[in-house]
Amino acid sequence: MKKDIEIPKVEGVYVAAVKEFNKDFGAEEWNAYLINDSETALETVLIVTRGYDGRKQTSTMRHKLEKLPVSSFAKIEFLQEDVLALNNEFWITFFRDGKMFEKKFVFRKNSINEKAVQDLPVIPKKGVLVK
Repeated sequence: MKKDIEIPKVEGVYVAAVKEFNKDFGAEEWNAYLINDSETALETVLIVTRGYDGRKQTSTMRHKLEKLPVSSFAKIEFLQEDVLALNNEFWITFFRDGKMFEKKFVFRKNSINEKAVQDLPVIPKKGVLVK
């Protein structure tokens, strides 16, 4: 039954938006990162992203990482300036110690901005963090 299904809690895994200088385009841009600040590697990481609000919706993007080691991070995708005005959703599914974990991280519309920047775990930069 439903009560017998164990849904493990995701801890030590975050999504962050970091503003970085792109040398190729000579401009500042926001990039989304997956952070593993736990004591166990993440395996077979599946990431599904989309932007939405009441009227608009972006395409759904899918990404896969074979492994994200302990205390590390990986770039997920570039965030276009237009998309920052939407809710940005990141569904993260992964295996840890033989169990499947899943969590939805959402940057609320207009929450990715310079005023919301803070120190980030693992990444030696500042950014906007979703826990």
